[in-house]
Amino acid sequence: MGAMTELAPSLVELARRLGIATEYQDWTGHDVRVSAETLVAVLAAFGVAARTEEERNTALAEQLRSYWARPLPATIVARAGAPARFWVHVTHGAPADVWLRLEDGTVRGGMQQIDNFTPPFELDGRWIGEASFVLPSDLPLGYHRVQLRSGDDENSTALIVTPDWVGLPEKLGNRRAWGLATQLYSVRSRRSWGIGDLTDLADLALWSAYRHGADYVLVNPLHAAAPTTPMEPSPYLPTSRRYFNPLYLRVEAIPEFGELAKRSRVRQLRTDVQQRADRRDTIDRDSAWRAKRKALELIHRVPRSAGRELAYAAFRSREGRALDDFATWCALAEKYGGDWHRWPKSLRHPDAAGVAGFVDKHADAIDFHRWLQWQLDEQLAAAQSGATRAGMSLGIMHDLAVGVHPDGADAWALQDVLALGVTAGAPPDEFNQLGQDWSQPPWRPDRLDEQEYRPFRALIRAVLRHAGGVRIDHIIGLFRLWWIPAGAAPTHGTYVRYDHEAMIGIVALEAHRAEAVVVGEDLGTVEPWVRDYLFLRGLLGTSILWFELDRDGNGGPLPAERWREYCLSSVTTHDLPPTAGYLAGDHVRLRESLGLLTRPAEAELEAHRADQEAWIAELRRVGLLADGAEADPEQTLLALHRYLGRTPSRLLGVALTDAVGDRRTQNQPGTTDEYPNWRVPLTGPDGKQVLLEDIFTDKRAATLADVMRAVTAPAVT
Repeated sequence: MGAMTELAPSLVELARRLGIATEYQDWTGHDVRVSAETLVAVLAAFGVAARTEEERNTALAEQLRSYWARPLPATIVARAGAPARFWVHVTHGAPADVWLRLEDGTVRGGMQQIDNFTPPFELDGRWIGEASFVLPSDLPLGYHRVQLRSGDDENSTALIVTPDWVGLPEKLGNRRAWGLATQLYSVRSRRSWGIGDLTDLADLALWSAYRHGADYVLVNPLHAAAPTTPMEPSPYLPTSRRYFNPLYLRVEAIPEFGELAKRSRVRQLRTDVQQRADRRDTIDRDSAWRAKRKALELIHRVPRSAGRELAYAAFRSREGRALDDFATWCALAEKYGGDWHRWPKSLRHPDAAGVAGFVDKHADAIDFHRWLQWQLDEQLAAAQSGATRAGMSLGIMHDLAVGVHPDGADAWALQDVLALGVTAGAPPDEFNQLGQDWSQPPWRPDRLDEQEYRPFRALIRAVLRHAGGVRIDHIIGLFRLWWIPAGAAPTHGTYVRYDHEAMIGIVALEAHRAEAVVVGEDLGTVEPWVRDYLFLRGLLGTSILWFELDRDGNGGPLPAERWREYCLSSVTTHDLPPTAGYLAGDHVRLRESLGLLTRPAEAELEAHRADQEAWIAELRRVGLLADGAEADPEQTLLALHRYLGRTPSRLLGVALTDAVGDRRTQNQPGTTDEYPNWRVPLTGPDGKQVLLEDIFTDKRAATLADVMRAVTAPAVT
């Protein structure tokens, strides 16, 4: 960032109180000091003016006042089996009566008060005293309330008791498990609408479980996209993370389809979109959605049975206002466009003056979007049920994206808890040397705390409702997240810390209740203690073979026996080419063509060849490849996956692209339209599209799946 003047102490203190880093260590190990300009912009996203010394002193004084004016912390988080301390504020010298109301309605008193020698504080002519209490260590898991009475004043706050350890579900036992990782949209069948859907997902799970002993299928984020065209292709830039994309519905699986008089019309719509998909080498979401939407609108109008009406009413009741807000945003987006910032001012907030009138006038359009989410809920439940009935111990593992589209439904409905004027991203690292700007508004940690983490709780609960596991993309963002001021380069951001004890604790609690496994994608620039913390809470990390290097030794491949046990390990990931393409150096040539390299391509290729030679040597050292002869790519791929079996990792993953011999990467980080990210259909080694039915009879896929079954099979004693 170049030479900088010394930061004002008031600016440093204000940043510290809000968890904003004033300096950090970059991926090369160098210390970097954050500029005053960046700090002022990030503070502004917290609603804090900090450009002048007067503004900063005013903000510091207001923070102090706010602390003493609060009778209780906004949220108290404790771990099961461990005592937790919290403070209360009452008039100095007045009694403080504290008790608990547990989630099941039980009342518990007898909180232990402990010494607190904090001097009282004068607030608006009244002296406020601080007392401290300790929660009992035998509290049940759950969302409880702490109650405080002092004189005539009574207040309460959230108490969240979380598991100390998540681990692997009992239904998995002590076995190691393997599963497929797939981008569902790319895996279409002869009966889907030009794009993979939830019935395809269920069938893929059935094949991999019944024929090859898989225990899970990890799928890309199925989060909702805006219902307008062009539809955002990235599953990691959704309009909502709590709701799902109706593009993944199988129209014919909706019960009311059987009562539809115009079934031939629906079948013709499907045939047309399938034929278009056959002619294209990229996925056309817009054509698929236009056709599918017409069919869904027809089915939506079919009268439902009394029982089905009750089921729909129960779904709406469970989802409450969040579903209403989402459906309202969808209808508004169809009328006014997908960017709510450009809507009439009377519609730019769920509570704005014009929204109620819009809802009354467009009730049918809004109900259509509510109904779509009900259908998704049913088909997601069916996919998970089918997977577990086929023998999977986990079933479907969903993927949770880092954030949402800045113009989308969640950004509109949750704008009071999101930071404005900044975006989330990542600082430069070895693979993305220019840094990344994901354009997504991050959570405001202070507002999450004030709202008792309810939006985050609802999000985690939703993604785990019909799942045996969740992969959390960039889980380190629950510890600290890279905030970039609007208009600045990714290199000119800084880290903002979150209360990881609360956020990881909520994830642990919801996973415990769902009997699900949690996998954190902890790649990139990670503070070493974060991985230790995740391990101690029983959350699995992520290991990608190409990145597992012996950094304490010669820098070559990390020997298999030294890999992490509590981990999901795989050879590749969706941000790299499939293994066949990676071995050939496709990722280097692609990045060169897109101008993403910071050194000459030949130097990158030379480094890549050295890495490959090191891995080939390691495979030969452990006897998975024969010495001497040049390594055959297909044999190398099988050997690399057998190498995963030599690690202690509890979960192993196989990219479906590797199973069918695909070479094209799904996503090239650092690009948008320069490369057809998230629009690449599944293809074989010859570049021709592979349909789901083809996988079921593909010898290459069966061979790799059987390798994984063998390496995860319990040892015979």
